[in-house]
Amino acid sequence: MKMNKLIVASALATLMGTTAFADGHADCGPAGQSIRILASDFPAIHAVADAAEEACAGAAGEFTRNHTTEARQIMNAALTPNPSEYTSVIVANSTLTQLMNDGLVRPLNDLIDAHGSNIPDNLKIVVDGNVMAIAFMANSQHLFSRSDILAEAGVDGVPATYDDVIAAAEAIRSAGIMEYPIVMNMQTGWNVGESFNLAFLAHGGQFFEPGTANPTVNSEAGVAALNTLKALTEYAHPDHLTQASNETQALWEAGEAALGIMWGSRGAAILDDEGSTEEVTSNTVLSAAPSVEAGGVPGATLWWDGFTIASNVSDDEAAATFAALASALNPEMVAANNDDAVWLLEGFTPGQAAEGVSATAAAGAAPYPMLPQIGLMHNALGAELADFLQGNESAEDALADVEAAYTTAAKEAGFLQ
Repeated sequence: MKMNKLIVASALATLMGTTAFADGHADCGPAGQSIRILASDFPAIHAVADAAEEACAGAAGEFTRNHTTEARQIMNAALTPNPSEYTSVIVANSTLTQLMNDGLVRPLNDLIDAHGSNIPDNLKIVVDGNVMAIAFMANSQHLFSRSDILAEAGVDGVPATYDDVIAAAEAIRSAGIMEYPIVMNMQTGWNVGESFNLAFLAHGGQFFEPGTANPTVNSEAGVAALNTLKALTEYAHPDHLTQASNETQALWEAGEAALGIMWGSRGAAILDDEGSTEEVTSNTVLSAAPSVEAGGVPGATLWWDGFTIASNVSDDEAAATFAALASALNPEMVAANNDDAVWLLEGFTPGQAAEGVSATAAAGAAPYPMLPQIGLMHNALGAELADFLQGNESAEDALADVEAAYTTAAKEAGFLQ
């Protein structure tokens, strides 16, 4: 499976967008169709869906949306029936492969010819010669810091390495400012697996033997990554294994954290004047994800988000859904929601909310691996690492459990003999 990496390497790193859609009335495809969108629940995704609905709901027979933090968990089951529950899922690197493995999304080549001729090549996610998704934004995890609290604790500047973050957290705790200054998305399951990925890549780890599906996470880099996570969580809230993006954002906005490794897509919501205080927002600094050594590979994965079209829907529903979502990717939508994402579209002006993603990409962070078996590895990591983080087993034993769970799943899926 050959993926077009331009979107997460060149286009994202330079934060450039070149999409240009025709002026005038939106192309909404065949009239009277049902458009049903499944998507994650954060502001940038709402912005795209809002624009699609505003442009084409009048032409559609039905226009429904489900924004949920459970999209990743339910998408395959929702798209398996014929007809499927949704006509489109808005996906990212990992979830595209999750759907493609089960044949649940269709090639978009013909739809682009009919309704998206102005979509530039750098937004087309190409797999084995077929366009399987249209990307519209970039994302990454990176460091959030409270400059006022760092200064109060005597910390000079924004931390750049994991050791710097841990030392800053200790200084904050020792000064009696905060007992638990660090927030991270460490909820057991997908989030804890992704937190491992960040530290693992920063330590130079590789998930599989080159050119194979054989696992290689039980390694020196894997042990180092787990020890890094453990050191960070010593300064995290005691219930960190229950916290994902909504919870960490809430803690930050409440002024209960000073150092965070969170998604760039949360930057605008954290920096705005809703749900927080001027003290928090004015002192929040967004910077590159920490690395192991100064100037090293950031502990992050680069992502794109984009839309797909379901396989198990009629051609007319597919065309109407594609046309509606393509119509949303315009400069007016970007201008109205500029700070909600690092848009890969015409009209985007990088602002403060984009600084962390921009710095992380520029520092050489790796794209999230777009491999057919990566979802099985991610699932195994999410399921097997909690015992180590809770102090119940060694790093080596936890990683051996990960490889065993992955191997079983990979054999069942046909990736391993």
